[in-house]
Amino acid sequence: GGVITEQGKICRLPVLWSIKIMSITGLLSRQLWLRHFRRCYHGAGCYGYCPNKGLISGNTALTVGGDVLANRIRAPNLWQLVQAYREHGHHMASLDPLATPTLNRGALVDPNEFGLDPTKKYDISGLVYGLGKTEATVEEIIAYLERTFCGTTAVEVSHIPDEVEREWFIQKYELAMQNQISSQRQLHIAKLMHKAETFDLFLAKKKPTLKRYGGEGAESMMAFVDELYNNAGRAGVTDVLIGMPHRGRINLLTLALQVPAIALLHKINGWSEFSESESCNGDVLTHLTNSIDIEVEGHPLHITMTPNPSHLEAVVPVVLGKTRAKQMYHKTGNYGDGVEDVNKVLCLQIHGDAAFSAQGVIMETLAMANLPHFTVGGSVHLVINNQLGFTTPAEQGRSSQYCSDVVKMIGCPVIHVNGDYPEDAMKACNVAMDYRNKFGKDVLVDLICFRKRGHNEGDDPSFTQPGMYRAVNAHPGTPAFYTSNHLEPTLATELEDTIADYKQQLNKDLDAADSYQPPVRMLQNQWIGIEPAPPTITNWDTGCTIELMKFVGGKSVQIPEGKTIHSRLMKAHVQDRTESVAKGTSLNWATAEALAIGTLLCQGFSVRLSGQDVGRGTFSHRHVMLVDQATNETFIPLNNITPDQSCFLEVANSLLSEEGVMGFEYGFSTESPKNLVIWEAQFGDFFNGAQLILDTFISSGEDKWQLQSGLVMLLPHGVDGMGPEHSSCRMERFLQCSSSDHDQSSGDNVNWHIVNPTTPAQYFHLLRRQMIRNFRKPLVVVAPKILLRHPRAVSSLSDMAPGTTFQHVFTDVTVDPKSVKRVIFCSGKHYYTLDEYRNKNGVNDLAIIRLECLCPFPSGYLHQQLTKFSGAKEFIWAQEEAQNMGAWSFVEPLFRRKLGVELLYRGRRAAAVPATGVKKVHDNEVVQLVEELFRSKQ
Repeated sequence: GGVITEQGKICRLPVLWSIKIMSITGLLSRQLWLRHFRRCYHGAGCYGYCPNKGLISGNTALTVGGDVLANRIRAPNLWQLVQAYREHGHHMASLDPLATPTLNRGALVDPNEFGLDPTKKYDISGLVYGLGKTEATVEEIIAYLERTFCGTTAVEVSHIPDEVEREWFIQKYELAMQNQISSQRQLHIAKLMHKAETFDLFLAKKKPTLKRYGGEGAESMMAFVDELYNNAGRAGVTDVLIGMPHRGRINLLTLALQVPAIALLHKINGWSEFSESESCNGDVLTHLTNSIDIEVEGHPLHITMTPNPSHLEAVVPVVLGKTRAKQMYHKTGNYGDGVEDVNKVLCLQIHGDAAFSAQGVIMETLAMANLPHFTVGGSVHLVINNQLGFTTPAEQGRSSQYCSDVVKMIGCPVIHVNGDYPEDAMKACNVAMDYRNKFGKDVLVDLICFRKRGHNEGDDPSFTQPGMYRAVNAHPGTPAFYTSNHLEPTLATELEDTIADYKQQLNKDLDAADSYQPPVRMLQNQWIGIEPAPPTITNWDTGCTIELMKFVGGKSVQIPEGKTIHSRLMKAHVQDRTESVAKGTSLNWATAEALAIGTLLCQGFSVRLSGQDVGRGTFSHRHVMLVDQATNETFIPLNNITPDQSCFLEVANSLLSEEGVMGFEYGFSTESPKNLVIWEAQFGDFFNGAQLILDTFISSGEDKWQLQSGLVMLLPHGVDGMGPEHSSCRMERFLQCSSSDHDQSSGDNVNWHIVNPTTPAQYFHLLRRQMIRNFRKPLVVVAPKILLRHPRAVSSLSDMAPGTTFQHVFTDVTVDPKSVKRVIFCSGKHYYTLDEYRNKNGVNDLAIIRLECLCPFPSGYLHQQLTKFSGAKEFIWAQEEAQNMGAWSFVEPLFRRKLGVELLYRGRRAAAVPATGVKKVHDNEVVQLVEELFRSKQ
């Protein structure tokens, strides 16, 4: 509201100008956004991108103007005072349940500076919204502003770029803060909070060494979540998905997700959370999950809490991906018609303060919030603000004032709430939900509370925070504080009786906990028909009729009338594919992929392809998404195979994120077995930015939570002279993390499948097999780079015809088995280098066997090859990777233990990097590798 003069003093602008500037700024931001929408890289033909037209056009009607603007101009100083409280009130609010604010309010907002007449009654129309009258004195206005913006709640909205949203939010907030809660609703809240506290105290007494990460000090979150259910049901939301860490999780599970206390006590006593028929390792108490169906005023509401690992905030992109997949299932949000009243699937993210402001995955997922193909139409964030991270105080855990400041990067409104006031948390919840439903954007509530005990119940926090914990120990507890200050005395007896009954039930549950039988929970609802993977390696007929493949192949490059395609693509992509499909030969990698995806779409499976530049492909090979050279809009030919097509390909060119995006795609894949989800790394080694997701979700999720996923990860790999970074997908790490057994035969029931295909047809079968099989497993594809256009790495339609299947091992049909003295085993593109040298030099006593599948290890198929070449005396493993990398350390003990074969190693020596960065050194290595391999054994 002012400018700095040459003398360094602040002069207030004429309010007429400041108001006009605000209006123009809001209008410009809206116009720029709309212009961006019109020029967006996506168009009407892009499946999964359908912005709600009501959110775009409807908001314009909310622009401040008319009588409101005129009244602000008539009372400019008063308007400036109101704005000052709105902007700075949070600095002066009583938000900490452990302390009173010490900030000098006059240093930020001094009403005496605004030149207002204390005897005058001002017209407050359009200036404040919750005072309940149209005229008020300065004293009444200031009291209202202090109460609303400097009390036990406060807001931050000045960072929101759009004037419409700011004005709407402030109005909704001011009105909500004046609402009164009925006595019966107060009793309900008190019961919830006291039950949460009682459960914690019961466990503290009965299981004093248990690490339960209780919710003591944060019981107001029970009121928040309860109110969110009510608001969601009334608004027409059908599904709520919750992602949260361990703090207070078991309290929410038993009280908000209806997990019987006896089930938790059964787990606490050392038993599995799964039934005897479900074989898995399970997880710890504070990672458990549940799904329930409830009714809110006659409206059905399905609620799911997703499982989480110990790594804080890692679940956030996962629950977002699952939310988006559920939106696709319900045809809502970006999968809807663009005119629905509300996005029917809601994501509730519950965070801890220290992790929220420090973990990079938060920034990655926030960056997705408004992106095509990643947005979920707004998440509600609830931060359980302990004001402490393990033993690190807030001032050492972040550089900003609030842990919530990170959300300002996306213009997300923030409401701060004192955790001792659950009614305020409920009001904040309603404002947040209404904003999300109205604007389809993220909103955050910062519930500032405290942690009654240490990071876990075995810690003594007074070692490092003596002052804080003197205040904590002096605090009566949030439930008692609320009851004594807000609950009518006449309701106290009912509350006491409820808690007494609850204690009695907990004691009964504890006595019966050991005999409790957990129900079967795996593979329910949309997963019915999917089974656990068998302990053997199975083959599946994944071929298609040649007629269907020719039809799909033609449609994959059919250009709609009026679209202008890049001239180079017309020749190198459209015409070449049309000719190869018509002939049925010389099909390259991208064509095989398009045929696999297109035929799956025809069979009722949805496909999502995600990653950096996946529409075109890192190596400009795919072009599954074409861009009109005249309009800049995109279209996807595979989404126009037939007029009545019901399943579609979603092409999600992602932001430059690995952990966030991979977590998102994993979550998407766990929602339904009908979704083929493919994540492609720009280069294979880019996966290491998402190592946390691989370790804690993808590789172990089924064994911990009985949660199947068919996620496909394409990791371009090959030592091609590109230097240390872009050469290796580190397949050795995936192989090391596999559950393949070195002593017993491994089957399809390993934790993930790892393949290194060498032909387009093999890739075709792998993609189709992911959906055709009656189980789901993550698939790690050591994907090609130079093979994408290698003249020998081609297939024919007959390789993908009915009766064909993925080949775990490729035998050598070019040599006479009786003449073979040496057998080379290899995997991946190295085969073509070896075969070229063999043919060029006329070597005819050597067979080259390709392992297309590394995990599960195909010992049965390899045994057949050893029988076929029974005259061989020397067996070699050849790889282009260094000895401490690639597949060598994985396959060597398996050949020895399962097949009785002692392998010789031929490849690069052990190294610290996957490849050299010196071109001449690389070229010499390639020659040396091959020559040493074919040299006779000394």
